[in-house]
Amino acid sequence: MAIEKTLVLLKPCTLQRGIVGEIVSIFEKKGLHICGMKMMQLTDELLSEHYAHLSEKPFFQRVKDAMMTAPVIAMCLSGVDAIAAVRALAGPTNGRLAAPGTIRGSYCMSFQENIVHASDSPETAEVELKRFFRPGEILEWDQCYFQYLYANDEF
Repeated sequence: MAIEKTLVLLKPCTLQRGIVGEIVSIFEKKGLHICGMKMMQLTDELLSEHYAHLSEKPFFQRVKDAMMTAPVIAMCLSGVDAIAAVRALAGPTNGRLAAPGTIRGSYCMSFQENIVHASDSPETAEVELKRFFRPGEILEWDQCYFQYLYANDEF
């Protein structure tokens, strides 16, 4: 098993509702390692690139508009199987269908205003991290309790 890095965006709805700390805490309590974190205002250009896979959908502009209503918090999280762990914590995209206990199941009722964006694969995570973080903004540092998160043959 490898230690992975993944992108998480705390969406404008998360900031507007004042639940940033609660959501970050969920990732930290799980044992995910914060390697980078910054607040940023997204642009139409950046969102057009980020959501290019939705460009033919009728809701494309609505999604971009929603992501520009307030800043986002971009985070780089790492851990063994971090991508799958983050997506399991987040729950399915539609908050109405997300299981209680997941971030979306606990904090949202929407398909769009669904608290977080999370990379869906190692390839996507690599591209997305480069999109949202410049060189030097993702830091390598040792967590003092790392040895208590995993068995020594898990990483």
